[in-house]
Amino acid sequence: MTEGTSYDAVVVGSGPNGLVAANHLLDAGWSVLVLEAQPGVGGAVRSDRDVHPDFVHDTFSAFYPLAATSPTIRSFDLERHGLTWCHAPAVLGHPMADGQWAVLHRDRTITAALMDRQHPGDGDAWLALCETWDRIGDDVVGALLAPFPPVRAGLGALRRLPSVGGAHFVREMLTPVADIGRQRFGGEAPRLLLAGNAGHADIPLNAPGSGLMGVLMTMLGQTVGFPVPQGGAGELAQALARRILSLGGEIRCATEVTGIDVESGRAVAVRTIHGDRVRAWRAVIADVVAPALYGRLLPPEAVPGRVVKGMRDFQMDPGTVKVDWALSGPVPWREPPPYAPGTVHVADSVEQMAQALHQVTSRTVPAEPFLLTGQMTTADPSRSPEGTESFWAYTHVPQDVQRDAGDGSITGAWDRSECERFGDRVQARLEAVAPGFGDLVVQRRVLGPHDMQALDANLVGGGLNGGTAQLHQQLVFRPVPGLARSETGVRGLYLGSASAHPGGGVHGAPGMNAARAAVLHHRLRLGRGGRRS
Repeated sequence: MTEGTSYDAVVVGSGPNGLVAANHLLDAGWSVLVLEAQPGVGGAVRSDRDVHPDFVHDTFSAFYPLAATSPTIRSFDLERHGLTWCHAPAVLGHPMADGQWAVLHRDRTITAALMDRQHPGDGDAWLALCETWDRIGDDVVGALLAPFPPVRAGLGALRRLPSVGGAHFVREMLTPVADIGRQRFGGEAPRLLLAGNAGHADIPLNAPGSGLMGVLMTMLGQTVGFPVPQGGAGELAQALARRILSLGGEIRCATEVTGIDVESGRAVAVRTIHGDRVRAWRAVIADVVAPALYGRLLPPEAVPGRVVKGMRDFQMDPGTVKVDWALSGPVPWREPPPYAPGTVHVADSVEQMAQALHQVTSRTVPAEPFLLTGQMTTADPSRSPEGTESFWAYTHVPQDVQRDAGDGSITGAWDRSECERFGDRVQARLEAVAPGFGDLVVQRRVLGPHDMQALDANLVGGGLNGGTAQLHQQLVFRPVPGLARSETGVRGLYLGSASAHPGGGVHGAPGMNAARAAVLHHRLRLGRGGRRS
């Protein structure tokens, strides 16, 4: 094995969290090397032209409200490094059974007027929800993204809590999203928007936690929108990478890390697939899913017993099937929306959406999956030729398939034939709300759970969030009970992936929390007379 160069920190993985961590460490004056197994940076924030050479498709994630509101990502001033945000005319739409649309527009008065037209009184109720969020939303986001416990942001939220109803507000955020919709609104549109946004995570719509998720994502859409990087999702990752390089950091792609060396209880180096050993004088930041860190990269004897025990119960979030289309024209919705949305949710009703998500958690493949879709050319005209649409849809499926509620043909093998059959099911679902959709398909790509994991090892079984977002694996329980922060139980090693608090979403918080902890611990070590080595 070749002894390579040394750095203050080595970051394993160049997903958004790894890139955020590297940027912060460079800002602190550290020397940093980022190692990435794939040929390019970005993890699940990438784009490609693999479906059709004239169409840009986002390989995984696509819309970034959390990045737009993240204090961490905003602090990097990525616009100076080539990032430009784009917005569709409307943030989000949901076609309804009666031909109308539930629409979230960035102008709250337009959103409210559309709702009031469908059910008088809902407009005022919507504006009241927005005003509540205006008073406390920034503190809620700050508390969610801060290291646990969120002392500073939590105190800010507590100070403002009486102005939004105190205990009543807390109770409402702990209420299942389906109940919040029924309690606040008389019409279907706001209920669909809230429930659909809660459905971005794997929390059942009738479970505690879904209410906070639904309100959070919906209010972010109302305040900052669901922006996309001009030119493709990969431009967000590229801007983070360009900033790293401008600060003197190094990035090596196609360089998989195969192990982390631990000496006297401290992480001291990483080993790569090429046989190199890279010394990390101060810290190793692991932007890798928790089972890979504790089950593959670390020597078994280095993993603390309580972590070994906790990881036995670690639960991944559901898998994902994503279908991309190059369309020769705009999506032919049965009735056109009043404003063209970038994101479109497809479900017959809140109840049908809840049923589909419940089937996934009960290890059943839905016959009528809840679809999250993106009209990318609508949001960013650079994505495909004029008059066409770069379009995608994804839906969750069980990690462990026990049955198929549809025609019985999906077994969970997710080989090419099965992926294509499920892709047909997804496309039929779209055809029902957009007659003639199939006639516009120029090319199609179906990425199943195995495909996703092959393209990004962190997406185990197609799970997008580094582990379930349900309450039993959040806060102090993430990734295992007692490890709510980025510390791993191995000195100098920090978990900076979505498996750490606060979990999935492109906001950079796990990476930033890990980098901040590394800097703080190094300063404390120096204060105690510790040496660099």
